[in-house]
Amino acid sequence: MLVSTRSALPIRAVLAVLSGALTGALLLLAAPVAYAGGDGLVRQEVTFRGGGGLLLHGTVLSKDGAPGPRPGIVLVGGSGAGPREEYRQEAEAFAQAGITTLVYDKRTVGYSRLHVDFGLLADDALAGVRLLQSRNTVNPRQVGLWGFSEGGWVAPLAASRSADVAFVVTIGGSGYDPLRTQAWNLATHLRHQGVDGPFRRTVADATAQLLGSAGLFPEGGYDPVPVLEQLHRTPVLALWGEHDTQVPPQESSRIFRETLARAGNQHAVIGFVAGGAHNGHRTTDGFDRIGGPLFDGRHLGELAPGYAQTMTSWVQAVAAGHPPASSAAPAPGQAIATTPVPSHAWYTWLAPALLLLGFAAYPASAVLRRGPVLRPVRWLAVFGLLAVVAAVACPLAVFVAGDGTAAPVVWGRPAMWLVVQGLAVAVVVSACVSAAALRRRRVAPSRALWLRLAPVGLAAVGFVPWAVWWGVAP
Repeated sequence: MLVSTRSALPIRAVLAVLSGALTGALLLLAAPVAYAGGDGLVRQEVTFRGGGGLLLHGTVLSKDGAPGPRPGIVLVGGSGAGPREEYRQEAEAFAQAGITTLVYDKRTVGYSRLHVDFGLLADDALAGVRLLQSRNTVNPRQVGLWGFSEGGWVAPLAASRSADVAFVVTIGGSGYDPLRTQAWNLATHLRHQGVDGPFRRTVADATAQLLGSAGLFPEGGYDPVPVLEQLHRTPVLALWGEHDTQVPPQESSRIFRETLARAGNQHAVIGFVAGGAHNGHRTTDGFDRIGGPLFDGRHLGELAPGYAQTMTSWVQAVAAGHPPASSAAPAPGQAIATTPVPSHAWYTWLAPALLLLGFAAYPASAVLRRGPVLRPVRWLAVFGLLAVVAAVACPLAVFVAGDGTAAPVVWGRPAMWLVVQGLAVAVVVSACVSAAALRRRRVAPSRALWLRLAPVGLAAVGFVPWAVWWGVAP
């Protein structure tokens, strides 16, 4: 049976109303929900598109009932996974001061130990700036960036790319490239563990050169100075913890001060957080953290006294149109000076590669040609291979996994390094025994045998100066 057009009209109207109501309900459910906590802050979970269109998740914190429009700030975290919880204390401090704050989970796509792109991270930060600018309670002309550690490279880079960034705050930013900074960081922590100078130099010098020349340290040669030189008018507050042990505070503060002054920036404030660690949190010596929430099973430390007040009052002054004039506080002492890391030291990876080929040639030729195997030379090849691999792997593990891999420390050396040194002695002894065994042979070695012995012999000779340079020699 057919329904007349006139009778179908009410049905269509009802369906249209129901469809609109359902769509509205779904949009309401999908919209970010703001919720107020007992601390007087309103938190709203948000998502936004970062660099390359990647979906990022974060939280916007604002003070409940604070008059608008307010200044805003986007928190850019340090290296590693960087979930937003790590920066909760800073986010709450800014929000309590009436500064709307976005803290977000760091990207895991396009970011790893072997791949870091500061440009992509800067795009993420600028996307966060645009998110805050779109809120009607935020003054779109007063949204800035806060960058911690690695963020001390990223936040200035983002500000140099966009006039939307009204100001920049950094804590623990390095004035050097990441490779030189990490070499200093590891040397400082190894010294704290009681590791003596030779192994520290192997890590901070030879191993850093190997990683840099082989292109295995992402963004290792990134130079922050040209970026800082572009911040002509952007107000900058650059802070370091009094006990920063991860970036060189004295040298970095000097670079920031001199570079920003050379750029003509009249609103660059250089300061230090008394009793603060690398992250500006409470510490006794820079190697511990006092109080604060737990993160990955360790204390983050409470915000050092005056740290939050210094940042929030400075941001409020900038937002009020009265950015403080340039100034620089006296820098604290720095235990270890940094040293440049050559980025094109090709010999650092070519030398061990040739040694490995030389030591491996003798057993490989014995297998392929099925010729006689001289026992002392066989042991020389085995010890040589083990010594070279272990000598490179031990300090490399410190670079990759951190200074904790150096434990336990025995006689000022990592226990594993003592094993490496023992293998080096075994190489020298087995080389001497092999030479003596060849001299005692009643029958002169054939030409074919000499050709088989030449690579391992050359490797044994070259191993000694390489081991001394690499720091293996006891």
